Amino acid sequence: MPGRFRDVPAPAIQHVDLCVSNVERSRAFYLEVLGPLGLAEDVLFRSYRGTEEIVYLRFGEQNLGLRPADGGAHEYYGVGLEHLAFEVERREQVDEAYERCVALGAEIHFPPEEDADLDDYYAFFVFDPDGVRIEVFCAPPAPAEGSRWG
Repeated sequence: MPGRFRDVPAPAIQHVDLCVSNVERSRAFYLEVLGPLGLAEDVLFRSYRGTEEIVYLRFGEQNLGLRPADGGAHEYYGVGLEHLAFEVERREQVDEAYERCVALGAEIHFPPEEDADLDDYYAFFVFDPDGVRIEVFCAPPAPAEGSRWG
């Protein structure tokens, strides 16, 4: 997909595509929850199969693609994606995203809380319309050297 997305310093994960049961419903969910934090529609284009269009949503310099599934259902802890995490800058943003999920009637897995294992890591978990677990978190920046996580 050269030229279609913004440059992300390599190596990096530039985009992830989710196959969803209803693209418009998923698009609305992600934009409602994360739109106020910067998630925005980026590009729409036909898939390599030529049978569907993919909606790409940009968050920072990365993209989340939403494409129609051929069928089936996501199973939490089945083979595949366990969760998708979105990092924000402040705890208030975590809380505000959580409140938007509650207002939508989304299934909350864990409300906002401090992580028991990571200092100053604050997050909540919610299931998207297809049951994919989504995390919204804030954490201290990575150190100049070593791992951010321990």
